[in-house]
Amino acid sequence: MLMRVLNLNRNSILATSLEVADSSARRNRGLLGKERLESGEGLWIRPCEAVHTFWMRFSIDLVYIDRKYRVRKLCHAVPPWRLSVCLMAHSVLELPAGTIQSTNTEVDDVLDISIAPSIGQ
Repeated sequence: MLMRVLNLNRNSILATSLEVADSSARRNRGLLGKERLESGEGLWIRPCEAVHTFWMRFSIDLVYIDRKYRVRKLCHAVPPWRLSVCLMAHSVLELPAGTIQSTNTEVDDVLDISIAPSIGQ
């Protein structure tokens, strides 16, 4: 099931095709093996307070959120071979580099994460 992410404060769309990683196996795999993320794509890792970009092939934006979907921390264009942590977070969105800037997302913004509408709806 794909999800959609809206920034309610900025009235902007962060993702229209967000995959959910909520099992141990899926969280461990993350984005490994992908060549890139296209605009609108992303991965929601939950629960999660820390991610790494070891062995990745591209940079990503990280949006850490709490249980109420409030943005707690933003990391812009994190390159491969990095580690990022936010102990206040419950989950993290991994998005194409540049998404945070293009959507004007800021700390304390509130996101709406819901099932993405099917094509034709």
